[in-house]
Amino acid sequence: MSWVPGDAENAHSSSVESCPSLRDVHSINPAQLMARIESYEGREKKGISDVRRTFCLFVTFDLLFITLLWIIELNVKGGIETTLEKEVLQYDYSSSYFDIFLLAVFRFKVLILAYAMCRLRHWWAIAFTTAVTSAFLLAKVIISQLFSQGAFGYVLPIISFILAWIETWFLDFKVLPQEAEEENRFLIAQDASERAALLHPGVLSDGQFYSPPESVAGSDEDSEEKQDSEKPVV
Repeated sequence: MSWVPGDAENAHSSSVESCPSLRDVHSINPAQLMARIESYEGREKKGISDVRRTFCLFVTFDLLFITLLWIIELNVKGGIETTLEKEVLQYDYSSSYFDIFLLAVFRFKVLILAYAMCRLRHWWAIAFTTAVTSAFLLAKVIISQLFSQGAFGYVLPIISFILAWIETWFLDFKVLPQEAEEENRFLIAQDASERAALLHPGVLSDGQFYSPPESVAGSDEDSEEKQDSEKPVV
């Protein structure tokens, strides 16, 4: 049973169309995956992630902002030296703002130690500092007489409370999820590179792809004339 010319053309076109699929299969480049893995490892060795660095900057801003407000409060009450001696050396829980400044120092030390130096990937440190800050400020507002001392009796406790909870939100919803996502991407890229190295041990060259030669124009007509000449004359 012989093929008709249309079947030959269909077979040729299907063989040509199969070549791009082979190229797509072998188009996985392990070098690109290894480059991503090396860039991720280099970033980890170089330092902390960008989002964690932003968190540490915000923790530093918390300390500096509370310190600035406390210094302004010292000046408002009649001079830094006099008020500083009164609030530090003659500390009174019901009227002094020095403990709010120490609370900001406490948050700064714990959070920088945990998330910048130790690079902790858990929320327990920020939960501890926020719980201590919230409990202390609530007790101070209820027991002390800060509200009778002017605007700073409201500003310092409220600002300190808000900053502590912003730090908690930022770490829990930004820092930890983004770092976990980057780590998952790294593991997926590493696994894909290992599979690509097993499936494609060598880089295929263009000469390894075979495509059948195109048919010469007029070859179908020549074959028909040859078959007619070979038929016996009746």
